[in-house]
Amino acid sequence: MSRAMNIGLPEAQVAAMCEQAGARISDIETLPSGGTHLVCVTSEGAEEMRHRLKGHLIEGRVKRFPFYHARRD
Repeated sequence: MSRAMNIGLPEAQVAAMCEQAGARISDIETLPSGGTHLVCVTSEGAEEMRHRLKGHLIEGRVKRFPFYHARRD
C-alpha cells in the first residue's frame, strides 16, 4: 500500500491529526486546490491516517506544485 495520499483538508490540520495519531510524516505539502499531499514514514502510519481521514481523501490524480531542486555548488 502506498504511503502517500491526498486529503481535502488544510496542511496544519492534517499535521495535527498525524501528531495526535502518532503517524510520522515523511513529506507534507499544500496542493494548489487547497488540500494537502501527505506521505507517511511507514505504511502502518499511512493506513491509520487513511482510516482517520477516509471522509476527506481525494480520489484520482491531483495537480501539485512543481518540485524545486536547489543547486549545490
